[in-house]
Amino acid sequence: MALGEFALIDRYFRACGARRADVVAGVGDDAALLRVPDGADLVAATDTLVAGVHFPHGSPAASIGHRALAVNLSDLAAMGARPAWALLALTLPEAQESWLAEFAAGFGALARAHEVQLVGGDTTRGPLCITVQLLGFTPRGTALQRSGGRPGDCLFVSGTPGDAAAGLALVEGRLSAPAALHHYLRERFEMPSPRVALGERLREFASACIDVSDGLLADAAKLAHASGTGVEIHYEALPVSAALEQAAGTERARELALTGGDDYELCFSVAEKNLAAFTQEVAPQRWAYQRIGVLRASPGAVVLRDGSVMQFSHSGYQHFS
Repeated sequence: MALGEFALIDRYFRACGARRADVVAGVGDDAALLRVPDGADLVAATDTLVAGVHFPHGSPAASIGHRALAVNLSDLAAMGARPAWALLALTLPEAQESWLAEFAAGFGALARAHEVQLVGGDTTRGPLCITVQLLGFTPRGTALQRSGGRPGDCLFVSGTPGDAAAGLALVEGRLSAPAALHHYLRERFEMPSPRVALGERLREFASACIDVSDGLLADAAKLAHASGTGVEIHYEALPVSAALEQAAGTERARELALTGGDDYELCFSVAEKNLAAFTQEVAPQRWAYQRIGVLRASPGAVVLRDGSVMQFSHSGYQHFS
C-alpha cells in the first residue's frame, strides 16, 4: 500500500529537527506561526537541490537531506544569522520508506545540531527535487552583507576550499585516491559543515561576507563587486588540506581550492584597523580561517603567484550559462 501524503509527513517530518519554544504552530497546520525575538531582524534564505544537477543520481539519502539544509545554513552563516526555522518542499518519484527514513535522519540530525525546527512544507510527486527555506535572525542592524568591504580590507576564507570538489570528482570517477583520503574528501562533499558559529562571531568584525558555494575565486569576486572594489588573492596563501594535495597534486589542489564549488565555507573581509582585535577575539587556530588576500581599488579579481598575475576563469558555477 502506498504511503499517503499525510502519513508520510506525520511519520517522517512532524518531529524532524529541534523543538523550539518560539514555534506557536508548525507542521500540520496550513502555515507556520512563529515568534520573532524582540529587537531582531528576520533573515530568510532558500535553495533548491535537483538530482543530477546538485548531486549525482543515487547519492545517499542521508547526504541529500543533510546538504539540503546545509546550503541554507551556509547562507545564513554568511549573514551572521542564527538559524531557527525551516520549511521543506520535497518532490519525489515515489514514496520509498527506506529512502525517506534516511533523508529525514540526515536532515534532522543537522537541524538539531543547529537548533532548527522544521515547521512546514509540502510533498508532491515528480523528479527528485528538494527546496528548503530557512529562517533565522540577527540583532537588529547587525547582519553581515557582501557590500561593506573597502579597498585595503584583508580577505580571509574559512576551512580548506577545494575538498568538496575533489569529493564530487571521486564520486563521479574523475579522480582516484587511497581509501582514507577518499572517505575524507567524499565526506566533505556529501556532509558539509556550514560555519554558522563563525558567522555569528564575524558580525562584530567583518566588513563583508559571502559563503563559498560557486568557487572561492568566483565568490570573492562577487563580494568585491558588491562592495565596489576589486580583489587580489595570493596563490601561496591558499589553505589546502593535506588530503586534497595528496589526492590531486599541488597544482591541481590549488586550482580546485580557487575554482571548485560546494565548499560552504565563508569568505570575508576585515578592515586593517580591526585586524588585531579580530585575531585576538576570534583566534584563527580555533576558528580555522586564513588570510588569503586583500580588497583593492582596481576592479576585477586577480590571483598573484610570486608577484605575477595568474590566468584563471572565475565565472564560477552558473546554471544558465
